[in-house]
Amino acid sequence: MLTDLSLQRNIGISAHIDSGKTTLTERILFYTGRIHAIHDVRGKDGVGAKMDSMELERERGITIQSAATHCAWKDIHINIIDTPGHVDFTIEVERALRVLDGAVLVLCSVAGVQSQSITVDRQMKRYGVPRVAFVNKCDRQGANPVRVRDQLRDKLNHNAVLMQIPIGLEEKHVGVVDLVDMQAVYFEGENGENIRIDSIPAELVDQANEFREEMLDSVSMFSDELTEAILMEEEIESEMIHAAVREATLKLQMTPVLMGSAYKNRGVQLLLDAVKTWLPSPTEVVNEAIDTEDDSTHVVPCDPEGDMLALAFKLEDGRYGQLTYLRLYQGTVKKGDTIYNVRSRDKIKVGRLVRMHSDEMEEIDEASAGDIIALFGVDCYSGDSFCSGNRWLSMTSIHVPDPVISIAISPVDAKSQTNMSKALQRFTKEDPTFRVRTDEETNETIIAGMGELHLEVYIERMKREYNAIVDKSPPRVSYREAITRRADFNYTHKKQTGGSGQYGRVAGYVEPMPEDGDGNYEFVDQIKGGSIPREFIPSCNKGFKSMLDKGRLIEAPVVRVRVVINDGASHAVDSSDRAFQAAAKGAWREVYGRAGAIVLEPVMKVSVEGPSEFQGSIIGTLNQRRGTIIGMQEDEGYATIDAEVPLAEMFAYSNTLRSSTQGKAEFTMEFARYLPAPKSVMEELIKRYQEEKAAN
Repeated sequence: MLTDLSLQRNIGISAHIDSGKTTLTERILFYTGRIHAIHDVRGKDGVGAKMDSMELERERGITIQSAATHCAWKDIHINIIDTPGHVDFTIEVERALRVLDGAVLVLCSVAGVQSQSITVDRQMKRYGVPRVAFVNKCDRQGANPVRVRDQLRDKLNHNAVLMQIPIGLEEKHVGVVDLVDMQAVYFEGENGENIRIDSIPAELVDQANEFREEMLDSVSMFSDELTEAILMEEEIESEMIHAAVREATLKLQMTPVLMGSAYKNRGVQLLLDAVKTWLPSPTEVVNEAIDTEDDSTHVVPCDPEGDMLALAFKLEDGRYGQLTYLRLYQGTVKKGDTIYNVRSRDKIKVGRLVRMHSDEMEEIDEASAGDIIALFGVDCYSGDSFCSGNRWLSMTSIHVPDPVISIAISPVDAKSQTNMSKALQRFTKEDPTFRVRTDEETNETIIAGMGELHLEVYIERMKREYNAIVDKSPPRVSYREAITRRADFNYTHKKQTGGSGQYGRVAGYVEPMPEDGDGNYEFVDQIKGGSIPREFIPSCNKGFKSMLDKGRLIEAPVVRVRVVINDGASHAVDSSDRAFQAAAKGAWREVYGRAGAIVLEPVMKVSVEGPSEFQGSIIGTLNQRRGTIIGMQEDEGYATIDAEVPLAEMFAYSNTLRSSTQGKAEFTMEFARYLPAPKSVMEELIKRYQEEKAAN
């Protein structure tokens, strides 16, 4: 167990697809002595990268699940989480960044800041994670780290500062010039393990001086001592620069930019030095928890002596049962301790404590604040907090985006039915963006997620891990319904049968809420003079709210609606909770058509990259899919086209794009927002819904 927390680093490695995150992590593990041979990500040597432990990951050459490991560099202990780049697995990035103290943002020196880089950066900002940027693939044709630095400034609004410049680019890339110590660093030996320090090549001296001046100018803004040394033209010590860079980075006011080529084993050791020097230890990060007794917020100091508090940020069903990944924020946990699940109040005895190394684990006896570990045999959900029972504090949870796509699945036989149920139970526990429901009318099992690939991977995992073979329907888009104008209602619910009857009248109006407002539903009580008794107001709210799950056009959830009640009537005997709920439901049914109900469709932000010669073809493929072009960039023979396209039009787009660009273009997409569907699309959806309903 680490006693000096200032020597601990918890970092994540995040980036756009194919920027080299897993390759970089593989090199880090090699240089820190955690692995003794380097393997290729796509598993050409039959082994595959250490951090891609799932068979599917090795086959596809992508990261699907975030993987945790730990290593030591010089005198520091580093916990690392390698995250997926594909937007369909965005929850893996969310939960990793929620529990990490710092991050490495990996960028391709040719493609620069790409669509997923923007998403990852937004997630880092959401959790206030300081980061250093590593411009990878400097050995590739068209590499230009300075352009990437400019894109960090323009596209992400970072105060990006070059701390190194490359010695050669493309096939001539052999090392970097360190602008802090003003020396050339070369990476030699079969795997770049031998570092050779030399004087800066003559042809790079002027360029190095120019970039150092620029770097000192930016860094001195964060240190009076450094500013004074520059003004007095005194010798500037490296420690002075490092201290200023560290302060600026921790305040999120600067992003130091390093570079190299992970694949060619260049620049990785200097990145590890930067992690040690510029990124925070657990004691330098402010974490907050909520007291579940009174909802007050408390700062949680990273103190091994305090009451134990931890967050379960990831679950995995392994060979020995459920594996729960924990980030310890306070206190110490030992084998045999009793801890409590804050949500369920369940008492748990800690059996096995392990430290993870991808899919391998090392048994440990105890762990303390600031550490990332895993427990066995704990029944919980992703996002649960654990405490020692003295104070019921809960860590603020993880942002979970809503699914945008769903498909119906059905098992092919009875054995698959049982196995499918087990698989779905496990997957929904593990992944909050994967949802399962049963359609009440058709009795079909509907699974929903973040994209086609997301659901495809889970169906494949059902087959491989649970031997559950399922048939699937074509993907369905998750539509929403909304109202567009204010409409008044005045509805009386009256039912008289033998004995006491039911009576309730509600009056008021419904209106749309602004798009950028908080939440999807607001209930406003403007009843005066007791026309509806106080005890029945919650019943009215409950009645209206229950109608939002299924709209009256295509039974999609209704969003962005405000209900205001300002009048009503009751009966001394016949009014009840049930009567006012029924009155609210009746009022909603009556007013919905008059409020200009429409269907909203999910619109995706699509980013397509390919050779400039195919720019026209790419734009054509997007226009055919009701796409709106929102931005275009052309750089050195490569074009990037950003567009907003309805999700319903994006199915099988990869085949179309491939055939129209000779397989040379690629695209990424992520959910942008909900927008009104065109009238023709809405009519078609309503017609299809009515036909399906009639058929059932």
